[in-house]
Amino acid sequence: MKIESIRLANFKAFKDIHLTDMPPFMVVVGANGSGKSTLFDVFGFLHDCLRGNVRQALDKRGRFPEVLSRGCDPATDTILIELQYRMEITSVERLVTYSLQIGQVNGSPVVKREILRYKRGRYGSPFHFLNFTNGEGYAITNEEDFSKSDEELERENQKVSPDTLAIKGLGQFERFKAANAFRQLIENWHVSDFHINAARGRKEAAGDTEHLSPTGENLPLVARYLSEQHPKVFQNILNTMAKRVPGISQVESKLMDDGYLALRFQDGAFKTPFLDRYVSDGTIKMFAYLVLLHDPNPHPLLCVEEPENQLYPRLMAELAEEFRLYANRGGQVLVSTHSPDFLNAIEMDEVCWLVKRSGYTEIRRAKDDAQIAAYVSEGDQLGYLWKQGFFEGVDPQ
Repeated sequence: MKIESIRLANFKAFKDIHLTDMPPFMVVVGANGSGKSTLFDVFGFLHDCLRGNVRQALDKRGRFPEVLSRGCDPATDTILIELQYRMEITSVERLVTYSLQIGQVNGSPVVKREILRYKRGRYGSPFHFLNFTNGEGYAITNEEDFSKSDEELERENQKVSPDTLAIKGLGQFERFKAANAFRQLIENWHVSDFHINAARGRKEAAGDTEHLSPTGENLPLVARYLSEQHPKVFQNILNTMAKRVPGISQVESKLMDDGYLALRFQDGAFKTPFLDRYVSDGTIKMFAYLVLLHDPNPHPLLCVEEPENQLYPRLMAELAEEFRLYANRGGQVLVSTHSPDFLNAIEMDEVCWLVKRSGYTEIRRAKDDAQIAAYVSEGDQLGYLWKQGFFEGVDPQ
């Protein structure tokens, strides 16, 4: 599944934006406070809504009035999040729309409207396969029976808590095909919140071993899993580490005598490996990114903020290519950056930038700017154009 577009209304700094034609690999630039983290947090917010409920996801962000755009009235205005994504249904790729509208009633957040729709045929209007208002609605149970007319589709009426997503409950059941697929999509998103200190040190030899967690605290477990279950993948990671980090020739996830796992790094100049607490932040971060980006089962969506931090500038082009290869394997990638070196490795149709005006954020695409397109066609690189001020409105005033 690939997200084609995102529309936001009244979500923090995004008063009303519609980003269309999203590429598999998209890079976002903008000044501090322009809304890069907010854009990525849309996906984290939906993930939190699914794991708990809307109230908990809002409370984590300061409650409904704080998430609602400034100038809006919490008693009457609502937050809108709408995603369009490509999904294969009965061997045909279809454009599915998920629309979520959140409001507040008597001080409590509620899902005012939740819709999942797509066209069953080439012509006609999109059909609603899930349609809920204030906790009540229906879902279609035979949506893949394309021999039946819309009138013959079977509706199953349901009730959910007003602050709970309908796809959370209905998405557990195979009979609700579209809801089930979208729930799985959200569950497998990876919105990185990597912390080097969380990745260091000894870890319990149990937990999620197959995928790196958002904070990276299970890095030794995933490294051990890859070395044992996917040795070719792990060897590729080690070969890349040897090229990018001087002296590092081996990395192992060692089970210590007390039953804890620890990462140990081998410097070619020494016989004895040393623990991860003695290596640089950049070494840990590069290893974590390689583990994440060489995952044998890519996440459908990967969001990473400012991957250049703690990394050597000349590695940016290679890291950008790693992200692009990940996207080519099937995992859509969104990256924010402040690095001109990273941006120099990005194609024009992969870049957008954020502009904040009068308290609200706008999104612009590099490919839509005639001047930028002309310079790039003559061989200029986007990072240099950004530094020289050709991304209009991106710099702080």
